[in-house]
Amino acid sequence: MKELANVALNAARTGGASYADIRISRHRDQAIHTREDRVQSVSDAESFGFGVRVLLDGAWGFAASHRVEKDAIAEAAAHALAMARANKAALRRPVELAPNDAYMDTWRSPVEKDPFAVPVSEKAELLLAVNAAALKVPGAKYVNSFMLLRNEWKLFASTEGSVIEQDITRVWPCFTVTAIDPDKGEFQTRTADVLPRAAGYEHVEGAGLVALAPQIAEEAVRKLTAKSVEPGRRNLILHPTNLWLTIHESVGHPTELDRVLGQEANYAGTSFLTPDKLGKLMYGSPLVSFRADRTIPGGMATCGYDDDGVKTEEWYLVKDGLFVDYQTTPEQVLWPEYRDARAAAGLPEATRSHGAAYADSWGSIPFQRNVNIHLEAGKTPLTPDELIASTDDGILIRGDSSYSIDHQRYNFQFSGQVFYEIKGGKVTQMLRDVAYQSNTVDFWNSCDAICDERFWQMGATYWCGKGQPSQSSPCSHGAPPARFRNVNVLNTKREV
Repeated sequence: MKELANVALNAARTGGASYADIRISRHRDQAIHTREDRVQSVSDAESFGFGVRVLLDGAWGFAASHRVEKDAIAEAAAHALAMARANKAALRRPVELAPNDAYMDTWRSPVEKDPFAVPVSEKAELLLAVNAAALKVPGAKYVNSFMLLRNEWKLFASTEGSVIEQDITRVWPCFTVTAIDPDKGEFQTRTADVLPRAAGYEHVEGAGLVALAPQIAEEAVRKLTAKSVEPGRRNLILHPTNLWLTIHESVGHPTELDRVLGQEANYAGTSFLTPDKLGKLMYGSPLVSFRADRTIPGGMATCGYDDDGVKTEEWYLVKDGLFVDYQTTPEQVLWPEYRDARAAAGLPEATRSHGAAYADSWGSIPFQRNVNIHLEAGKTPLTPDELIASTDDGILIRGDSSYSIDHQRYNFQFSGQVFYEIKGGKVTQMLRDVAYQSNTVDFWNSCDAICDERFWQMGATYWCGKGQPSQSSPCSHGAPPARFRNVNVLNTKREV
C-alpha cells in the first residue's frame, strides 16, 4: 500500500504540485432491519478505492478510482493535476496550508468484540427478541428494530511525509414502538434512547435492548392518553438524549468556519457566528462551556488523525459562556478573516489546524466537518433528582425527535420523545405535543444549572449532511441533564 501511495505522491510532485495526499480506504456497512416477527432486510456492502488530492498553484484538484493499482493511481494523479489547473481560473484567493507535522502511525478505535464476526442470524434473533418483548405490552401494535455496523479502514500518505493507517468501527442498535388507540384512530411512537457509538459488538450487548423494550413500549402507550401541553414560557430540564441534537444544530454547525465565511451558503446555509463575535459574544451563561474533542473514547468522530493527516485534539469553542474559537482545517487557519478576528479578540495566533477534516468515502474530497462537541458537566455536585427538586414549574424532556433551525443556525424549534410535567419540585404527569422554541444565544444564556460529571453521557448521529455533492459524517455530542429558564413552549398539535 505504501508503494502504491508513493506512485501518486511522486506523480504529483513531478507535475508541479506543492502538496499532495492519497487516501486508500475500504468501507464496509452491514444493516439488519426487522419488523414484529420477521426480518425485513439484510445488507452487507463493501467499497474499496482511493482518492488523490493535489495543490497546484494555489488550487485544489481531486480524482478517485476503485482500481487500486499503479497505472490507475498514476492516471488519477494526472487527472487531479488537470483539475487543479482548471480550478485555478475560478480562484478567489490561492489556497495556503498551515504547517503540519509528519506522522508514521497506526490507530484503531477500541473494539472488544468484532461486530462483523457475530453471525447475522444471532443479530437478527436479538432484534426479533426485542420486538417480541415490546409487543407483550398491551396497546403496543408495531415494532421496528435495526442494527447498523460500519467499519472504515484507510491509509493516508502525504508529501509532508505522513503515512497513517486507521481502522474505525461504529455500531448502532435501536428500535421504535408504535402504540395505537383504535377507538380514537390515534397512534404514538417511542424510539429507544440507544444511540450510535464508535465501539464493537459490546455496545449492542451492553445496551440491554430486550430488557428496555417493555419500558419503551409502555411509554408509547402512555403517550396516547397524555395531557396535551399548555403553551407558554416554561422552565425546561433537558436530558442528554435530547440535548445532544440541540448542541449539534445550534453549536456544531455555527462554529464551522467554512460555513461562517460563506462556503456552504448555497446548500447548508451560513452562520450568525461571524468573525467579529470571536472573543466578544457571550454564547451562553457563565456555566456553559463547549469543548470540541476528536479524542474521546467512543465518540463517532473520534480518530487518531483527520483526513488532512492532522493529529486530533480537544479545544474550547465556548469557555465559561464566551465564544473563543471555531472548528478549522489547515487551509482555514491562514484565512485573514480568522487571523484578524483572533488578533482583535486578543487571542493567541493559531499555528495549526484543529483537525476537523473528513471525507465519507475514498471517492469524496475531505473538507471541514462537525467533530465531537460536548457541553461540559457542572462543577458543583448536582444530581438530576436535585435539579428536579429545585424546579417549581417545568417540563422534563427525554429523547430526540423533529427539529427546525434557520440557515444561520440561530432561530430554532426542537421536540423530543417523552415529556413530563414538573410541579413543586416533583415529576407529575406525562405530557405530549411539546416543542421548545428560542434562538441560540438566548437559549444557552438561559441555562442556570448543569448536573455534574456523574450524569454526563454522549448522544450521536451517523448522518450529518453537508457539501455538494452531499457527504454524510458521524459525530457525537455529550452533555449532562441541564435546566433552561423561561423558554417558549409550543403545542405542536395546536400550532399546526
